[in-house]
Amino acid sequence: MTKNVLVDITDLKKTFIRGKETISVLKGINMRIYEGDFIALMGASGSGKSTLLNLIGGLDSSNSGSITVDGNDLTRLGQRKLTTWRANNIGYVFQLYHLIPVLTAEKNIELPLLLSNLSKSQRKKRVDAALALVGLSERANHRPNELSGGQQQRVGIARAIVKNPAILLCDEPTGDLDHESGKQILELLRFLNSEHNKTIIMVTHDSYAANQAKQTHHLRDGSIMDEGG
Repeated sequence: MTKNVLVDITDLKKTFIRGKETISVLKGINMRIYEGDFIALMGASGSGKSTLLNLIGGLDSSNSGSITVDGNDLTRLGQRKLTTWRANNIGYVFQLYHLIPVLTAEKNIELPLLLSNLSKSQRKKRVDAALALVGLSERANHRPNELSGGQQQRVGIARAIVKNPAILLCDEPTGDLDHESGKQILELLRFLNSEHNKTIIMVTHDSYAANQAKQTHHLRDGSIMDEGG
């Protein structure tokens, strides 16, 4: 069975201006990511992996080249259309969770749905399903400071999947966790990938985390050096 190309990147380049210096962060990246893939991006700090993740998510724009995600050429979308597209198609999982301390787990998860046309009961149904999927139904009314780091990251993942996005972008999702908690988060990501066909792109420094993905791309000085699977 032929898989659909979900992310198609061609000769993607990104530079930053720092004073009088032009810094080339990505140097002609070419990559195809298929629906249902679980990709790890590895490399030292400054290699360009987080920049690439942000470009795939529409959080930043390239200087040249093209990036098409789920049929949408992001280089041709205006800022307003890009914002709407990003809200509907991308789920983010951050290293430091970015939960709102005064809100309960369920209210944090509900946040991406508040600008939708869903009714209150429809939103609750979605939130309850996301909580169940990450194994935290009994923690729905707990605030972040009442949860462990691993549980907070599970809330972050539930928030990322509550709108059923095409892609999950994970930026060092286990970087702030101990090994056992990190292992559980990686098992959850593998479950979402294998059982719910979520396409996952994960930036990581950790070789153990990268080994949980189906394929790894190594970046060095803004270029992809090799691929493994």
